[in-house]
Amino acid sequence: MRSKIQKSDAEWREELTPEQYRVTREKGTEPPFSGKYHVSDEHGIYHCICCNAPLFENERKFEAGCGWPSFDRPFTPNCVAEETDTSHGMRRTEVTCARCDAHLGHVFPDGPPKTTGLRYCINSVAIDFHAGE
Repeated sequence: MRSKIQKSDAEWREELTPEQYRVTREKGTEPPFSGKYHVSDEHGIYHCICCNAPLFENERKFEAGCGWPSFDRPFTPNCVAEETDTSHGMRRTEVTCARCDAHLGHVFPDGPPKTTGLRYCINSVAIDFHAGE
């Protein structure tokens, strides 16, 4: 993996839209069924909106009915980081970009049992789709 990216709060605010900043830098979430990547069948890779690191393959995406893009695994094992999130009175596993620490979403153990059994529930606003990769 490429070296870790570190930028000031002001640099992130200048580069990102207010919604991208709120989700990726302030650990927000977009409303369910509102993201542009909720339904997409094209071949390609989803990259981090903050640092352009490849994160998820579209072929690993599945319809979970939760309102956010869901994947059964990341692009590579080290492209995302996971940590315990106890906000909002819940215990969940937060998923961040390993390269720039952008908040992407959460991972849950209720994914497709025939694959990994995991559901990486990712905010559309935190990723950018590169078709054909």
